[in-house]
Amino acid sequence: MTRRVILAGGGHAHLAVLADWARAPMPGTQRWLVTSSRFTAYSGMLPGWLAGIYQAHDLLIDLKPLAERAGAQLILADVVGLDPARRTLSLSSGEEMGFDLLSLAIGGETDTSALAASGDRLLPVRPVGAFMARWSNLLEAKTLAPVINVAVVGGGAAGVELALGVDVALRNTFRSYRVSLVTPSDGFLSGHAAQVRKLAIMELADRGIAVHFTQAAGEDNGLLLASGNFLPADCIIAATGSRAPRWLAQSGLACNEQGFVAVGADLRSTSHTEIFAAGDVIDRSDRKLERSGVHAVKAGPVLAANLRATLSGISLQQYQPRNRTLYLLALGNRRAIASWGGIVTSGKMAWRLKDWIDRLFVERHRMAEFNLSRDERDEKVGISHFA
Repeated sequence: MTRRVILAGGGHAHLAVLADWARAPMPGTQRWLVTSSRFTAYSGMLPGWLAGIYQAHDLLIDLKPLAERAGAQLILADVVGLDPARRTLSLSSGEEMGFDLLSLAIGGETDTSALAASGDRLLPVRPVGAFMARWSNLLEAKTLAPVINVAVVGGGAAGVELALGVDVALRNTFRSYRVSLVTPSDGFLSGHAAQVRKLAIMELADRGIAVHFTQAAGEDNGLLLASGNFLPADCIIAATGSRAPRWLAQSGLACNEQGFVAVGADLRSTSHTEIFAAGDVIDRSDRKLERSGVHAVKAGPVLAANLRATLSGISLQQYQPRNRTLYLLALGNRRAIASWGGIVTSGKMAWRLKDWIDRLFVERHRMAEFNLSRDERDEKVGISHFA
């Protein structure tokens, strides 16, 4: 009997699954990739794009040829609901799809609840493609402005990298500008070595980026800080962490209190054996795991192996991260901070390593020939070559 296998989401983990399917046929299956966009942007290169080091096509991966090579049908739609008992997915197109095996790598949503009052000034970092398009439009609209103020909310690695990348972008475009970073003190590069935090603080200070260690709420013209001070901002970039799509908690899948899918070390749902999940939407039942693109990438091959193993009826693998992980924090000026446990260094060599790893990741998931030219791809997703 033909088994129906659906990959929901074009996240980094599913790139490994598509590559696995392309390498070895999956007889006796029908396969689909359901995702909101034909192109997925590699988020690790986003700060470099802001700084003008990369152009849009450098970090965009075309999912259509990958799906074709993997023997999967590409469906462009958002997933808006799941009924695990009936084994059906509901799509934004109104279609309902049945499955025998499902993998979720849909990515989380940026939590902007505290900033919503900022209206059009608010720019969530996710989805990345929409962020890139809106940022390009903002710079073009503000080119003749005498001054521009940008605030980045969120002190994780993404927030720090974005603030530094924005600093380079504005320096190259505006005579007068201000970049601010707003984060609770305990959220500033949490989980990173103390030396990494120290070097990042020094870099932010040297670049004139004001860091406000506090909470903030959105207002019409900027941010109201918990101290009572008002921070004016023409643009508020939200890098405030990930929240699970609300429909997950309503689906009947086992989820934690925040609505993230509960999975074991094998990435399988703790409540439904025919459903797997990876990336920003999961909560590991066996250990605490950061929601990081690093883990999404590393978990991909395990996810691919376990989907295949489930269909074959063999034992599953486990994704157990190493005790030490290499972190590379881009500083926006072709320099980076590298850390491996307590070993920390910074400079141009760290950047070259990050650049090499990032470019290699993107190229590994590209076809030798593209259906569209670079300009056509950028135009299709609405991103200019401004940066």
